[in-house]
Amino acid sequence: MSGNEKMKAKGEQVKGSIKETTGRALGNERMAGEGRAERAKGDAREAKEKTKDAFKR
Repeated sequence: MSGNEKMKAKGEQVKGSIKETTGRALGNERMAGEGRAERAKGDAREAKEKTKDAFKR
């Protein structure tokens, strides 16, 4: 995985997780949903990079 893309993926996952947890704690479903979406985006980016790495070998 390229270092830059890996950092973006992890950043999105962490930011989304924090946003989701905060939204749940505050009872704000919109914020929680945005957090879930952001975390999923990070997961997808990470999966894409892992797939690219697998084909490089």
